[in-house]
Amino acid sequence: MYPLTDAAPILIEVDTKGQLLDFEYNILYYKSLDLSHNNLVGNIPEEIGALVGLRNLNLSRNKLYGDIPRSVGKLQSLESLDLSNNDLSGSIPLSLSDLTFLNHLNLSYNNLSGRIPSGRQLQTLDDPSIYEGNNGLCGFPLPIECSENKTTSQYFISEKESCHDVYVGVIIGFAFGAWTVYGSLLFKKSWRVAYFVFVDNMYDRFYVFVILNARIMRK
Repeated sequence: MYPLTDAAPILIEVDTKGQLLDFEYNILYYKSLDLSHNNLVGNIPEEIGALVGLRNLNLSRNKLYGDIPRSVGKLQSLESLDLSNNDLSGSIPLSLSDLTFLNHLNLSYNNLSGRIPSGRQLQTLDDPSIYEGNNGLCGFPLPIECSENKTTSQYFISEKESCHDVYVGVIIGFAFGAWTVYGSLLFKKSWRVAYFVFVDNMYDRFYVFVILNARIMRK
């Protein structure tokens, strides 16, 4: 993508709601940009931060993925930001807390994770629905705490459950194997005779082995 400058107007071709539109404007000082409900696919470009005149940015209900660019924090005039219902991932950039005029924020239904940034303007946006649908997020205003202790506790619980499952599997396998052998010996006379002959031979060999080693040790 070419860098945005105010030297000349920019020709933009936009497919919006089934219509192909051409715009020849200097978009640096756009006040509002609404591209919601389109089939936009890809990352949000870092160059979005050059649109310093924006007060409203709506990219909701598209197919955008990747991180929220840190350059969004350069949109100092931004009052409304809606990135909901996409496939955005990663953490929420701390730069969002620099948007001192921001009074509407919607990041719901993405794949965002990590601690929700706090401080400055974000501290006043205390509606949990702003972040709903992001199972990996934690911290204010969500009722999910971010703590290492909690993470460690969940890890040990998971490990304990895994070990328990292994032990149960071993016991079940041993019981099944033992019953298979016992059942075979119980219902098959020829197998039962062969088994006890085998055990008797093994006992004799072991006895001879012990006696020979005992004599060698005495020498």
